[in-house]
Amino acid sequence: MSNQLPVINLMGPTASGKTALACELFERGGYELISVDSALVFKDMNIGTAKPSKEEQARYPHHLIDIISPLEVYSAAEFVEDSSRLIDEIHGKGKTPILVGGTMLYFKALLEGLSSNLPSADYEIRAAIELKAEAEGWQAVYDELKSVDPLAGEKFKVSDKQRIIRALEVYKITGQAITQLQAEQPKKQPYRYNFHNYALLPDRVELHKRIETRLEKMWEIGFLNEVENLMNKYDLDEDLPAFRSVGYRQAIDFLKNSDLSQESKLEMQNKSLYATRQLAKRQYTWLRSLQELHHFKTYLTISRAQEDLRNLYG
Repeated sequence: MSNQLPVINLMGPTASGKTALACELFERGGYELISVDSALVFKDMNIGTAKPSKEEQARYPHHLIDIISPLEVYSAAEFVEDSSRLIDEIHGKGKTPILVGGTMLYFKALLEGLSSNLPSADYEIRAAIELKAEAEGWQAVYDELKSVDPLAGEKFKVSDKQRIIRALEVYKITGQAITQLQAEQPKKQPYRYNFHNYALLPDRVELHKRIETRLEKMWEIGFLNEVENLMNKYDLDEDLPAFRSVGYRQAIDFLKNSDLSQESKLEMQNKSLYATRQLAKRQYTWLRSLQELHHFKTYLTISRAQEDLRNLYG
C-alpha cells in the first residue's frame, strides 16, 4: 500500500554476518540502524555481546545500544515502543530504518504486535519464582501455573522455564491468566509499516566455525576481565537477564565457583561454545516459525545477500 512506510529487517543467528551486511547498506546513505539485540542494550557488556566498538559505532551509529544498566530489565513491549518511535523519527528525516539483530522475540513483537494490557516484567516477582524453582524444583512451579492457568499448563511443558515464569508473573501482577488476557485483548498492529524481511541462514557447519572463531577472539581480547569488572562494579545478581546472557553465565560461574585452574577454564569455554551453538539453534527455530506467517527472503551466504541487497537498495 502506498501509505505504508518501508522498514528493512535483517535477521539471523549469532555470528551469521548480519551486522556487516547492515553496515554496508548504511554506507550508501539514506539509512539509519536500529539494534534488535536483547544483550546490546546493556552498558559495560561489550566483548561478550560482540558489541560494535566505539569506533564502529561512530562510523555506523546504532540506536538501542547501551541504553540501560545491567541491573535493569528491558522487555519486548519496551522494544516495540522504542523501535516504533525511532522508526517514525527516521522516516521523518526522509530515511529508511534498518533493524538488525538476532533477538527473534523482539522481531516477532514488532511484526505481530503485543497484547495491549500485558504488564512489563517485574524483576522481584521473577526472582521469587526462580527461588521457588531452586528450592522445590521446576515441577512445583509448573504445578502452580497449572492451578492458576490450566490452559497455559496444557500449552507449556515443564521445561519451558521462561514461558512459565512469564505466565506466573502476569498472574501474580494482574490476578488473571495470561491466556485469558491474550485472548481478550486486541493486538497493536503496526499497519503503517511495510516490512521487508531478510534472513541470513548459513549452513550449520559454517555457522559453527564462525561461532568458534568469534569465541576464540572473545577470550583473547579479555572477556574474563570484562566479567570480573562487571562483578566488581555492580551488585551482581545472577538471576538478572543481563547476566543470564550466553557466555556471561558460564564465566560468572567459573569465576565464583571454580578453582580457576586451566582445566576449569577450558571446561567453561567449552560450555560457552555449546551454549552459543544452542542459542543459534533456537534462533533458527524462531526464524522458521516467523516465516510461516510473514514473507521472508532468506540467504545461505553473506555474499549472495550482499549482491541481492545491492541491486534492491543500491
